[in-house]
Amino acid sequence: MGMSVGGGRSSRRRGRRGKSQPMSEINVTPLVDVMLVLLIVFMVAAPLLTVGVPIDLPQSQAKSLNTESKPVTVSVTSSGDIYVGEDKIDPAELILTIEAAAPNGTDERIYVRGDTVADYGSVMKVMGQLSGAGYTKIGLITEQEQGQ
Repeated sequence: MGMSVGGGRSSRRRGRRGKSQPMSEINVTPLVDVMLVLLIVFMVAAPLLTVGVPIDLPQSQAKSLNTESKPVTVSVTSSGDIYVGEDKIDPAELILTIEAAAPNGTDERIYVRGDTVADYGSVMKVMGQLSGAGYTKIGLITEQEQGQ
């Protein structure tokens, strides 16, 4: 009989103690919801974070290239201005800026974006400067032709 009374007291104590202790379970559902919303936001925002210099690219039937690393992008606008990434530069400083932006040296892939109405000579001048500095992986950026 003494055992049943003692057992009753200890169970009451455990019950009280259990209510005052913090809950050790983590509710994962809100965390998953937040992560899915963040994933969608980043998937929508990532294409908008590409080079921000507005250029009307010519269209081509060429297939796109698959690259693992982010290349250095040089843009030539319709007015002849030169941008490396989103920074406008002086044409005389093109090679110095590319050397600073290219971690792999002359093995770095460089993309040249020329506006549709840009002077052909200014685009070729940029490509000539890059080629003369030893860069061999130079590509021209175009858009896929619509309706093909």
